[in-house]
Amino acid sequence: MHTVEDRTDRFELIAASDGDRLGTLADSVLSAGCELSVRQEPTAQLVMQRAVEPVEGQPFNLGEVVVTVAEVLLDGAKGFAMVAGKDERRALSGAIVDAAVAADHECRSEIESQLREAADEQAAERQEQWAHTRETAVEFNAMEEDT
Repeated sequence: MHTVEDRTDRFELIAASDGDRLGTLADSVLSAGCELSVRQEPTAQLVMQRAVEPVEGQPFNLGEVVVTVAEVLLDGAKGFAMVAGKDERRALSGAIVDAAVAADHECRSEIESQLREAADEQAAERQEQWAHTRETAVEFNAMEEDT
């Protein structure tokens, strides 16, 4: 289970959240009168998508994908977010949420609850997609020749 205490887990929880949820959380943090400094404006960038070849287990570069990154300083705590696609609002909101958790902001428990809820929703959606995909599985039988 992901926790907000572990920053890598927190990044994954933020990535699982949609822009509206992150925007609402960021607005809650900012409404408390925090000191916010944007260290890196939300910027679209290309990053290399890596995958692992299933037979040999060797990593390879699948191709480039667009991400949006942002970095903030909130009451002395650094916040960072990288989200898939070109989505400046979501990236900036995610960075604010990350910094709020790092700063142990008064909204931390609500942030943790909302991030876990988003992760649970994403997991349920993936499970539903997997169940649907399994219905279309094809089984192959090999025919052997008599010798």
